[in-house]
Amino acid sequence: MSAQILVIGAGPAGLAIARALREKGLDYDHVERNVGPGGVWDIDAPGTPMYESAHFISSRTVSGFSGFPMPSHFPDYPNHRQVLSYLTDFAVAHRILAPIRFNTAVTDLDRSGDEWEVTFDDASTARYASVIVCTGSQWTPNAPAVDGFTGEVRHSVTYRSSDEFVGKRVLVVGGGNSACDIACDAATSAREASISMRRGYWFIPKHVFGVPSDIVGGAGSFLPKRLERAVLQPVVRLLVGDLTKAGLQKPTHKLFETHPVMNDQLLHHLRHGDVTARVGIASASGSTVTFTDGSAADFDLILLATGYRHAVPFAQRWFGDQQHPDDLYLNAFSRRHRGLYTVGFIETNSGAYRLFDLQSHLLAGYLAERDPVKRRDFEDLIADDRAPLNNGLRFDRSPRHKGYVDSDAFVAHLVKVGAVFGWPLTSGDGR
Repeated sequence: MSAQILVIGAGPAGLAIARALREKGLDYDHVERNVGPGGVWDIDAPGTPMYESAHFISSRTVSGFSGFPMPSHFPDYPNHRQVLSYLTDFAVAHRILAPIRFNTAVTDLDRSGDEWEVTFDDASTARYASVIVCTGSQWTPNAPAVDGFTGEVRHSVTYRSSDEFVGKRVLVVGGGNSACDIACDAATSAREASISMRRGYWFIPKHVFGVPSDIVGGAGSFLPKRLERAVLQPVVRLLVGDLTKAGLQKPTHKLFETHPVMNDQLLHHLRHGDVTARVGIASASGSTVTFTDGSAADFDLILLATGYRHAVPFAQRWFGDQQHPDDLYLNAFSRRHRGLYTVGFIETNSGAYRLFDLQSHLLAGYLAERDPVKRRDFEDLIADDRAPLNNGLRFDRSPRHKGYVDSDAFVAHLVKVGAVFGWPLTSGDGR
């Protein structure tokens, strides 16, 4: 390894930055701890949170990388194997697969003068001027304790298929998309199935009039976000109906202020009695769980679909808060540590691949820039630019939504910055 740039991780973010660097003619090294590309989308990779029923949350037409759309024969919402095949095809097409050194994990990252000293799992070391961390944000489970419960408790990172629920009384805990997916699996295979949410969420149907909802909703993105919400919020209520009649709590926040729940099937199962909606857990004793509304029920298995921390175990001291890496300009450029970058550590209310792509092209543009004035001006921007990326929305104050950005605002600002410095942020035909 002799390049000046190291990319760590070959999931979607790592592949996006690898293409951008290659297009700029930059020499880089690339390592991945698993046997192949794809990151979390490889269900056979150790530690992946992937499960058999998982599908893309955003539709294929808005989810591909620029210049490389998802195949037209894919369904509106591809399954995990199709997404993995897309990522592999992307890597092959752009000749970024062969250079990846697989089965190579980074165990430590330390500062050595003006360079980063990287230690690998074979005890070898190398030094780089720039390190780009693309290790993903869904590998380190956030698993709260359920004190007093004597049945089985595990995090959804261990879950693979509905076969695990057969004959069991199952409680899925969480209000995210994975929790809802897994509760639907439990509905068809468990002896009894419940889902516990501490509060209400907005449910958005995956299709509206037969068209993916992110395409329909995207038609209103030219409006100011608050006006767009004023239009869409009553429409969502009309399409979904009264969630309280399905046993769910009414959302106390407005649309777009938390992650959207893109799931039609859970409402189907709730309304057919296949799943019971529960509020938050108050306590547990033996096999009995008591909820905050005073109700109680017995369970054999509690599956915690309670999210992940954005941890970087080999370099946490350089990134700060595990819940969300702190002090990153545009969630990519470290303000505190020169030469340290990330792609993929971002929470947003829309599809992520486009954002990874834009981050990658901006970062590659900066690393390839040879004009010292431009470089200095951009470094000043890294230090000083605090442009709001919420598009006028008040995001929830929960730990998950720390650092949350509105996709439209984030894209607009990235494109604006790229234009100022003359760094194109797309590849190919820009689709």
